[in-house]
Amino acid sequence: MIKEGQIFFERVTILGVGLIGASFALAMKKYTFCNHLIGHGRRVENLERAKEMGIIDSFELNPVKACADSDLVLFATPVGTFTDIAKKIRPVLKKGALITDVGSVKGRLVYDMEALMPAGASFIGCHPIAGSNRSGIETAAAGIFTGAQCIITPTEKTSRNTLDKLIHIWKTFGCAVELVNPDEHDRIYAMVSHLPHLIAYAIVNAVADVDVSYLKFSGQGFLDTTRIASSSPELWRDICILNKDNLLKSLDIFKSNLERLSQYLRVSDFESLEREFEKARTLREGIGQH
Repeated sequence: MIKEGQIFFERVTILGVGLIGASFALAMKKYTFCNHLIGHGRRVENLERAKEMGIIDSFELNPVKACADSDLVLFATPVGTFTDIAKKIRPVLKKGALITDVGSVKGRLVYDMEALMPAGASFIGCHPIAGSNRSGIETAAAGIFTGAQCIITPTEKTSRNTLDKLIHIWKTFGCAVELVNPDEHDRIYAMVSHLPHLIAYAIVNAVADVDVSYLKFSGQGFLDTTRIASSSPELWRDICILNKDNLLKSLDIFKSNLERLSQYLRVSDFESLEREFEKARTLREGIGQH
């Protein structure tokens, strides 16, 4: 039986000490799930700051040194870096180690990561639906996961005991946990996350294509609609490319919806426009009520 507050791991490594990685570290400390937290990243200044803030206990610029002898390794780097890092750290992953992540893409990536694990180590994909369009450790907090969803994507190779441990961690952090097939995860999030990000970037650039000075006239509606265009370009570049097949299908569906609205505008079809708007409003207001 897994007990609340039990220390599971002697050493935990966070690969990528940004907003989510740092928040995970703080939550691990808050609930005493580990004794020593090691951070890894590209910028020594960020790692030094994370140590000063008490987010991590030590850090390594070399991912191999960071992961040696760790019981839990969290990938919180851009998803495009996962397999390269996994190949480097594979020789030092200890037997019984749990490797997981907080990335927004699963699908093929989960199976690739699983295949890179040495005997006795296991990878299970996770995707906490938390955070903001701002990155960085200054706004990191253990409470960022409270009330959030966390999608866990086990495969047929996943150990039930290891999965239960991971579920317990995220539930203790305050998440509502859902188990989803890795491929289904990517179909879902292509529509409800990756497509909106792509559209937000496109809207801002479309305004700039007409006249960049128009942006200074933006009201709250424009700011709300395009908030996620402030997200990390590097992060979202990787997400879009790794889930491109699902995202392209999502774009086709979106374009057909836009074309339908365009046709209603061309012929001044008031009733059809209002019907589309009402449908969307009803669906939007129903989110979170089920």
